[in-house]
Amino acid sequence: MNHIMHLKSDHTYIIGSGAIGKALVVFLRLSGRKATLIRGSLNDGSPKVEPIRVQMPEGTLHEAEVTISTLNAIPTLNGIIVLANKSFGNEQLAVALKNKTGSSPIVLLQNGLGVERPFSAQSFPEIYRCVLFVTSQVIDETTVRFKPVAPCPVGIERGNTDRLQHIVRQLTTPHLVFESKAHIQHTIWKKAIVNCVFNSVCPLLETDNGIFHRSGPAMQIARRVIAECAGIANAEGILLTSNDLEEGVLQISRASDGQLISTLQDIRAGRRTEIDTLNFELAGMAGELGLVHDIEATMLLGELTRLKAEVNFKNHLKTSKPEQIAMQ
Repeated sequence: MNHIMHLKSDHTYIIGSGAIGKALVVFLRLSGRKATLIRGSLNDGSPKVEPIRVQMPEGTLHEAEVTISTLNAIPTLNGIIVLANKSFGNEQLAVALKNKTGSSPIVLLQNGLGVERPFSAQSFPEIYRCVLFVTSQVIDETTVRFKPVAPCPVGIERGNTDRLQHIVRQLTTPHLVFESKAHIQHTIWKKAIVNCVFNSVCPLLETDNGIFHRSGPAMQIARRVIAECAGIANAEGILLTSNDLEEGVLQISRASDGQLISTLQDIRAGRRTEIDTLNFELAGMAGELGLVHDIEATMLLGELTRLKAEVNFKNHLKTSKPEQIAMQ
């Protein structure tokens, strides 16, 4: 029997109502697909329909009426389940989804290494990883700014090629293109190392992604992080060259000049960041390999980024209203 037949619905459930989740649900709805946006931070509340707008680089606005729900409001999720939430919530989310999803595939649109582990531990039957090559930023509650950089590869962590092809077809729209990718781990590692650079250096400098192609000293810091992380990747059997990674940083820097990296957006909003699945995940691997002293700059930048996020979070608590804190 064709594996695709196990899907009871072509409905897409997108968990996480940040910039990526909002953009994807709008593009799917405008393409005539069935899609629901699920808030990752709230469990209570009735479903509602709201207009969401996506602003493209040339200034074009795409708008769609979107159903926004919570996990508690949906007893069963039959279809494709896309995770666009912050990865630090994956352990709790894996438990919450365990009895809701049946054979539905999980597709992770998250940065970092090891973000799929909680779902593997809960024995989800099909898990797919996507590496996003887009930039996005929340403008206000109903508007996001979005820029595609390249097609976004999707690969198998646990699953089959028939389902992978189906997922790619269902998620692809004119403004956000996905493609199937063999050996996705190589791409995951490459993007994770690039993100170690952007998600620590940019927040600490309080600057946008374009800093690396504009500033020689900033790029020198990037080169040190890249060299350290490439050494850990190679020790783990993922063969990456520093030159290839440096070109990746510069390409993204040029393509997203003026955009703020998600970690800086999170710090400014008093939210928790995903630095644990980037700099600290690599540092943990380095420790297991006995190479912890080979990754000191990456660790230090991660520690400073985490500290900055904690300080901003405490300041945010002091100035926020109780109802705003509950929304975090």
